[in-house]
Amino acid sequence: MQKDPEFYEKQFKGLFEAELINELSQIGNFMELESGSYLMRPGSYIRFVPIIIEGTVKIMREDKDGKEMLLYYLSGMDSCAMSLTCCLQSKISDIAALAEEKTRFVAIPVEKVDEWICKYNSWKMFVFNTYQKRFDSLMETIDCIAFNKLDQRLISLIRKKIKITGGTRILYTTHEELANELATSREVVSRLLKQLEKIGQLKLSRNKIELL
Repeated sequence: MQKDPEFYEKQFKGLFEAELINELSQIGNFMELESGSYLMRPGSYIRFVPIIIEGTVKIMREDKDGKEMLLYYLSGMDSCAMSLTCCLQSKISDIAALAEEKTRFVAIPVEKVDEWICKYNSWKMFVFNTYQKRFDSLMETIDCIAFNKLDQRLISLIRKKIKITGGTRILYTTHEELANELATSREVVSRLLKQLEKIGQLKLSRNKIELL
């Protein structure tokens, strides 16, 4: 837990007004999440809203068979629109949030979400901008599913994951993880990756993909 006012001033200056930063330093909980750990799971009540300081979290939704599909990613200074909605409506979560890498974030108690919308203009704009960013991400996903073939979606996902994790051309992942995020089977992804390798778009190694 981090209560140092200078820490919050450094992280949030320019995003929130001084009064809100001061309140954040008093009630915000600084937390760390190891890679592969869940920030939230479907069926649970959300007790806080996260603001990501460092790292990457992927937001996924399960179908009735338990298969997960990627919705969007959260990274630096992002928050989760779905968690905001659940807090404001006192609903249980229907999404899963999984850390792609070691992630540091500030957890804001749910009771502050609505209070701050009325109290701080910068927080209201942050919430609105969060919804807009998530809407744009979902529209991009819908366009990708509707207009692109699966091999194009696969390449697009690989590029997005490389960009989010700060890499250049190399992604460390498994075929099964990519398949889950595309809501398809591991066998299909493995076949597509081999085809893409054959035509010179990427190079495959164990749990490693290099874009060429």
